[in-house]
Amino acid sequence: MTEEKKTNTPETEEVAESRNFILNFIDEDIAEGGQFQGMTVHTRFPPEPNGYLHIGHCKALTIDFGTAERYNGLCNLRMDDTNPTKEDEEFVEAIKQDIHWLGFDWGDRFFYGSDYFEEDYRQAVLLIKKGLAYVCQLTPEEFKANRGDIGIPAVSPYRDRPVEESLDLFARMRAGEFPNGAMTLRAKIDLASGNFNMRDPVIYRINHMSHHRQGNKWCIYPMYDFAHPIQDALEGITHSLCSLEFEAHRPLYNWVIENCELPAHPRQIEFARLGIDHTVMSKRKLRKLVEENYVSGWDDPRMPTLCGLRRRGYTAAAIRSFCERIGVAKSPNTIEYGFLEHCLREDLNAHAERTMAVLHPVKLTVTNYPEGKSETFTVENNPTDPAQGTHEITFSRHLWIEEEDFMEVPVPKYKRLTPGGFECRLKGAYLVTCTGCVKDESGRVVEVLCEYDPNSSGGDPADGRKVKGATLHWVDAANCLDAEVRLYDNLFSDEQPDGPDKDFLTCLNPESLTVLTGCKVEPEMRKVAEEFDKKENRTGVNAPTFQFMRMGYFCLDNRDSSAEHLVFNRSVSLKDSFKK
Repeated sequence: MTEEKKTNTPETEEVAESRNFILNFIDEDIAEGGQFQGMTVHTRFPPEPNGYLHIGHCKALTIDFGTAERYNGLCNLRMDDTNPTKEDEEFVEAIKQDIHWLGFDWGDRFFYGSDYFEEDYRQAVLLIKKGLAYVCQLTPEEFKANRGDIGIPAVSPYRDRPVEESLDLFARMRAGEFPNGAMTLRAKIDLASGNFNMRDPVIYRINHMSHHRQGNKWCIYPMYDFAHPIQDALEGITHSLCSLEFEAHRPLYNWVIENCELPAHPRQIEFARLGIDHTVMSKRKLRKLVEENYVSGWDDPRMPTLCGLRRRGYTAAAIRSFCERIGVAKSPNTIEYGFLEHCLREDLNAHAERTMAVLHPVKLTVTNYPEGKSETFTVENNPTDPAQGTHEITFSRHLWIEEEDFMEVPVPKYKRLTPGGFECRLKGAYLVTCTGCVKDESGRVVEVLCEYDPNSSGGDPADGRKVKGATLHWVDAANCLDAEVRLYDNLFSDEQPDGPDKDFLTCLNPESLTVLTGCKVEPEMRKVAEEFDKKENRTGVNAPTFQFMRMGYFCLDNRDSSAEHLVFNRSVSLKDSFKK
């Protein structure tokens, strides 16, 4: 029976208790008398290069690389390219880039599963010679029909095929004499096993397809359950850390190692996969979103891929913090997407420079400020960290403010600009009082009028009076820049788009992207964009990220933005919806 998935926050007791169970096992193994006493802890991360890494993979690689780091050990990077279907070097390079971006490194220990094809084949021949493997000619349909059931053994009429006959057929399979599906090589274990993975599982199948590295050298390919333990043992892996669905495969993992001629016996330890609400993690489904243009690509900022999260403005520090704080669970669980946002918000609050940007601009004219005059004010870059310094802004008669910061007829408790209303502070500049507005022929407000207090330079009144109105952000109309701003929300409106009896495509959020044009930003953004334009690999690094005061955290888009056309992506809002 499948365990019911639970929705957890990182503070739940279950996650906290199970957080270190992998470390406990390793401590036992390397202690005196343990199976790896005196040995270096050696792990591996084996992604399949048929897509881009996503946040779920990130949890796994953080466990693999992070565990090795904790014990001053080693972690290999191995591409699981034993299946030629849709594998590509593009994905290989993207995976390496993402891992380096997160701050991990594999040194000189980069491998491909296909590097071991000859050895995999040799080990398979040895199993046949030992009477522990045989060539089976059941068709896929016949194989399924003869798989048996609980209490009913599986059946294969080829199980007692003579060793020499299986050796001959297996060699001819390699030589390409038979079509796809005509034959398989099966391990000879136990057709009556209660664990169906042990019912003479297929360890080789025919696949006449060109391999991205081996070309047409091979037309038979080892199954992952057979190739993976061989690869681990040959690389000297001590701990094979993998996701929970491989728990039932562990007996097969051990059987392969014990019955092949291998130099080591790694220990397999399983942990629960990462689940996040409002998200799908299936690579097949993510590929469908890309190939059928539901998103703009693997790096669409709404995607859970690492390149998509990076483009949206997620930092490596925030993602690593998220993975570390959710811990390592033994049972399936789903984490709130809000906690991932919470981790990013924490990081950006400490490090992101503050700037002013107006997303829905309306003109503000300071009627008693001289036409043509301009002043310069100094504002802090980050009030939480004075070491980040300051930058200068200019002030003139004509400014831009947010449309929502003016109401001709205010609602109760409205403390922003309204005719005859509260005195408000323009961030870092002056106090102003609204005197009216100008409307176009349709009755839409196109200009807000106000007067400023000349004795409130820097935003503080000379007489020390209390300012009851709000502090508003603004930009100088004389030198601000136009920008495009993309507001992102969850790609799926359903909390469980991957749930049973659901078509995940029907759960797509039609309001996951809102594009604003004609937004106004401070003139320093041109220099920021010019410097970013000089980077050789813009998509592999974080673009500059800012807190747009009162609006949220935003970063330059690492693909579409340029000094001539500024494009900002909203990384996360200021408001934290996550409940601790």
